[in-house]
Amino acid sequence: MSDTSGLSRDAIAFITQAADDARRAFRLLRETRTISASGTLGFAVRVPEEDKIATLSYAGLWEDDPDKPRVSVIDFDGNRLWGEQAGGEARYLKIFRKYPDFKAISHVHTPHLGAYSQAHQELPLLYVPNRRFRFTAKLPVYINRRQLEADFILDSIEQDREVPGIVEANGGATIWSWKGIRDLTNTIVLLEEGAQFQILGQALGGSQPFGPGVLEQQWKMGKLVPPDARVDDDGTIHLPQPAVEAAE
Repeated sequence: MSDTSGLSRDAIAFITQAADDARRAFRLLRETRTISASGTLGFAVRVPEEDKIATLSYAGLWEDDPDKPRVSVIDFDGNRLWGEQAGGEARYLKIFRKYPDFKAISHVHTPHLGAYSQAHQELPLLYVPNRRFRFTAKLPVYINRRQLEADFILDSIEQDREVPGIVEANGGATIWSWKGIRDLTNTIVLLEEGAQFQILGQALGGSQPFGPGVLEQQWKMGKLVPPDARVDDDGTIHLPQPAVEAAE
């Protein structure tokens, strides 16, 4: 990185590592055909302990090194500190300002999430891995663009802190993470995979609700509930009652 005035040594080290992680993520998403051919993809990540984000945009298509991210850094007022132009994910600054533990976000076009977006359909999370670590049952769909997308996302998080993303009507999806780029990339893969399987399942009568015991099994595996909890098939959780001490 050159011309890094305004960036601390720690920030530069973090952004350099984030760019390496983004390169690996872009290659993984491209080689697995998770992203659509046009390559609409970018990340925004929080710089730790500083009111800044780095945007890492996928170059794609005509570049000799398609996975090398285009990196820019902006502060929370939108001022560019490094890079030629901030990526489109800069529009999510409002979310980073609202939630100090909000780590990363991506706007991405994938084939099967894109199919849900074209149909203006919420994505039900009926693929087991997408429920193992969250109680959320669906991704909401963002249709009315008279409301800013960032505001729709903030409303969605307010209603359900664990929701991992939204379907963007007639476009793709916006997915986020409270952990970082690697977790975000895994989430994109699993959500796209779930959307694909659910669409394929339509030929066999459509995706079905989870069978008996699935939520209890998965939420215990994901440590969302204690091992001795009981979970009804509708998702109602029954925590164990504390033992009543014997009267003296």
